[in-house]
Amino acid sequence: MRHKVLVVDDSAFMRRIITDLITEDPGFAVVGTARNGEEAVRKVRELAPDVVTLDVEMPLMDGLRALEIIMRECPVPVVMLSSLTDAGARETIRALELGAVDFVQKPSGSISLDLHKVQRELLDKLKAAVRARVPRAAEGAAESRPATAGGPEHRTGDRAGGREEGRPGVAAAGPHAAPDGAGGPVGRIAAIGTSTGGPRALQTVLSALSADFPAPILIVQHMPPVFTKSLADRLNALCAIRVREAEHGEALEPGTAYIAPGGRHMEAERAVGGRYRIRLTDDPPVNGHRPSVDVLFDSLVPLTELKRVAVIMTGMGADGACGLKRLLDSGAQTVAESEETCVVYGMPRAAVNLQAARHVARLHDIPGKLAELIREG
Repeated sequence: MRHKVLVVDDSAFMRRIITDLITEDPGFAVVGTARNGEEAVRKVRELAPDVVTLDVEMPLMDGLRALEIIMRECPVPVVMLSSLTDAGARETIRALELGAVDFVQKPSGSISLDLHKVQRELLDKLKAAVRARVPRAAEGAAESRPATAGGPEHRTGDRAGGREEGRPGVAAAGPHAAPDGAGGPVGRIAAIGTSTGGPRALQTVLSALSADFPAPILIVQHMPPVFTKSLADRLNALCAIRVREAEHGEALEPGTAYIAPGGRHMEAERAVGGRYRIRLTDDPPVNGHRPSVDVLFDSLVPLTELKRVAVIMTGMGADGACGLKRLLDSGAQTVAESEETCVVYGMPRAAVNLQAARHVARLHDIPGKLAELIREG
């Protein structure tokens, strides 16, 4: 069976190149192309493709607006084509938030003769996308409203105007207040690994945690450089906890999530006085990834003096499964996202098959489970 693909780009040259790259794989057939967002929405309705490649910057209707309509009216897996710029990274993060399954980075600008460099990545992500779970926008919005994760201190109320002021456990709009004990000894640590579908899943989990979350959270999201900074900035604007792209040597603090920079492995290591810090390396990729979830998880295995909780969520492949098993065997609490809510049930499946997950939870239950496990004892 050949999967039907709709290619959307305002450049005729790029439409031709992308079409040629896709049709070299016998598993795909390009059934149509579109020059702008309006055409894309119409052709999704007419052609019922199995997957769409979607550019962002187009005339009449841009890719983000088209994506919103597609995900609301006729949801289909979408893989974005993104430029390597700060603006392109921000738009890509927004697209993933709106429901795009994944993205492929254009090697150089909107018209590129070297797009063949990413052919393998494009085909791999299209194959994952056609198997992905893609809910309607309304369903996705309902699922992203997580159960309370911070107990009675957890924030409530409308977030549209920014963070709510004057409520326990809620940061006011603007800079996040440092939680009690920030900069002091750390007795607990959490880690999360994810890939395809991860940015939206991370938003669901992190936005449900109260500002007084009593541990640092180290995160590996498979994503190239520039994009991890945009992801951290976006999550920081939406969450009561602080979210930042990790820096080498910085001290770990409770109530802060650290996202591994694209292209670098991230580990936790002991410092002095009961403190811990981040170590970033340029060591070779592990499981085909840098950063790798296994590298992060393995760095926590010897830290048995800490209360450790590790979570593995949606993503293709098996990165993190072996590290999660080693953590479990060393006494850590481990959680895998259930198949029911994964965009791609790859990494969690590998962990479950290894019997590495002590707990299996739906995405919207993970914040509560993480808070419960990190606070107990």
